[in-house]
Amino acid sequence: MTGCSGTEKRDLTNASGELPASDVNPAPRDRVMNGGTLRWPLPEFPAQWNFNHVNGTKGAVEHVLQGVLPYLMRADEKAVPHPVPEYLQSATLKRAEHGQSVTYRLNPRARWSDGRHIGYADFVAQARALSGRDPRYEASTVTGYRQIERIEQGAGEHEVKVTFAKTYADWRSLFNPLYPASAYSSPHAFNIGWVNRLPVTAGPFTIDRIDRTAKTVILARDPAWWGVPAKLDRIVYRAMDTSAMPGAFANDEIDLMDIGLDAGALQRVRSVPGAEVRRAGGPDWRHFTLNAAGAALSDVRVRRAVMLGIDRRVIARSDLSGLGVPVQTLGNHFYVNTQNGYRDNSAVLGAYDPRRARRLLDEAGWKPHGKYRAKNGRTLALRFVVPSGVPIGKREAELARALLERIGVRIDIRLIPADDALDSYVTRGDFDIVPFSWLGTSFPVSPMRAVFARPRGGNVRQNYSRTGTAAIDTAMDRAIAEADPAKIHVLVNRADRLIWRQASVLPLYQRPQLVAARANLANMGACGFSEPAYQDIGFTNR
Repeated sequence: MTGCSGTEKRDLTNASGELPASDVNPAPRDRVMNGGTLRWPLPEFPAQWNFNHVNGTKGAVEHVLQGVLPYLMRADEKAVPHPVPEYLQSATLKRAEHGQSVTYRLNPRARWSDGRHIGYADFVAQARALSGRDPRYEASTVTGYRQIERIEQGAGEHEVKVTFAKTYADWRSLFNPLYPASAYSSPHAFNIGWVNRLPVTAGPFTIDRIDRTAKTVILARDPAWWGVPAKLDRIVYRAMDTSAMPGAFANDEIDLMDIGLDAGALQRVRSVPGAEVRRAGGPDWRHFTLNAAGAALSDVRVRRAVMLGIDRRVIARSDLSGLGVPVQTLGNHFYVNTQNGYRDNSAVLGAYDPRRARRLLDEAGWKPHGKYRAKNGRTLALRFVVPSGVPIGKREAELARALLERIGVRIDIRLIPADDALDSYVTRGDFDIVPFSWLGTSFPVSPMRAVFARPRGGNVRQNYSRTGTAAIDTAMDRAIAEADPAKIHVLVNRADRLIWRQASVLPLYQRPQLVAARANLANMGACGFSEPAYQDIGFTNR
């Protein structure tokens, strides 16, 4: 589920044809009932609950963590992050000639479930583990943390000063979530300590139990929480195939579900009494990642030919058909269409041009040989892996197969287990093409640096295409180090143009958020860029 979250009859777009920024049925706390259970489905059952581990950076993981761990900053619907007062009273930035410092004043009441105050030791452990200096920490990204020069105790025990060696514009993205020092105290604790368990929490909810057999995670209201109490008694997360969610929603087994891009699911949930569809322009974007470490795709000419041989509008129209949302391809790897700074940098590679694709394959030595092309006696065949139970992925694979067959490329579709797709296939490079959605955030470059930075020492982090250049790294670092928003946009788009030429990730479209929910579910739904306060989620009397 990549969203944040009466029968629905309204249009799914506003008068301008665009989706709204957020749609969560906002309600003040005095209108939200005390008690109740929210039944929330997940598209997979995570094993790794360390979000900063290479196998833990998933939407399903974050949906759970936002209720049980400290997030120092929370974004509003305009993607502007603000301090979360239950954890952070203030964060003061001070710029120096060559760097910057941030002084965090923590809420003195903020404690971990083991009784220890949230503070200096937690910042130190997280910064060290995610600095990239010790490759034994299997981190998904080190962006930002590697710029930290030192961390000091501030004026009191609840003040922490973080000094950066360089200017880092996205400093608000760090320590989100914040883990206890014990979780990051050693590579073993970091890599293994949060597998199938969340041993320490600090949020409006705590972990009641994790049932691996039933594939459920149950959160309970935490009586030790120092903020306003959670309205809900419990949140029950249950993993199920996305194809099973509409039936479960119709049968009153779950209270909300990400409709995703399933028009059939949309029609079914719209007929459910006492339910509605909430919609927003999502921060996430759909794409195809190409594995440049593969024998054929290691040649940039072949990767470019594959991109030119895929008609993105055909894919987008198919995926978005029947959803009542605008069909527009995405021309950027950092910004979505509705975001400030967006520019379409796709140039020729964003167009469908099978003639140019064939010329590139000829140049690369892949000559026509019957139905498909061949080189040195080997057929040009690519493995397109699709998680099982995800109909849209299978449709995308079938369309890509039909399109690429026209330029002589054979696509072999391989269904893989959804729970194991990232860990056992994508991270290990056992694919040639894989479709999925990157989770968007308020910070356009920092989270994506790990996706496009050159792999070092065999550590790909989230760079599943396994390629990169020094020029791309430098361009991203310049954008990250710039403080002026207008200049940031220029630098980000400069990096994006280089990534397009690399031809490793093919953006398809900005992913709309369509979330079915019980009509009386408040403060949750299609969040867009905004992040919900879990203590305020609940049900109204209507």
